[in-house]
Amino acid sequence: MRTINWKNAIIAGIAGTILFDVLGFILTGQWWDIPNLLGNKTGLGSAYGVFGHYGNGILLAVLYAGIAPSLWGPYWLRPFIFITAHTIVLVWLFMFPLLGAGVAGSNAGPMKAIGSLLRHWIYVVPFIFLINKDYLKIESKT
Repeated sequence: MRTINWKNAIIAGIAGTILFDVLGFILTGQWWDIPNLLGNKTGLGSAYGVFGHYGNGILLAVLYAGIAPSLWGPYWLRPFIFITAHTIVLVWLFMFPLLGAGVAGSNAGPMKAIGSLLRHWIYVVPFIFLINKDYLKIESKT
């Protein structure tokens, strides 16, 4: 029976979101651009944006931990498959248009989509070491 290692999923979500933010700072020169955007768009302020942003990072990690065994490919590749699908469907096709950036950020230039995908790819690196290691242990026992 495979179960979610909640501690590792939560730590992976937080660590991944930190990496996402660090790369975002490198690419944009702004710290916490996404939390500030969330706080401004909702009118609830930066604190809400930070909690929402990190809560989303944790939620995605827990979701991944639950479906990782069902994904195909080598374990190191599975987080990238998961987050690429997430980025295309929920960010490029939903969030960007909702925020006025157009499909895949087309109104904001090609670097919007590329930067978004790169940030999400760096976000899942901790998944390989914290979430997938649990599944590798299970697989080696069977």
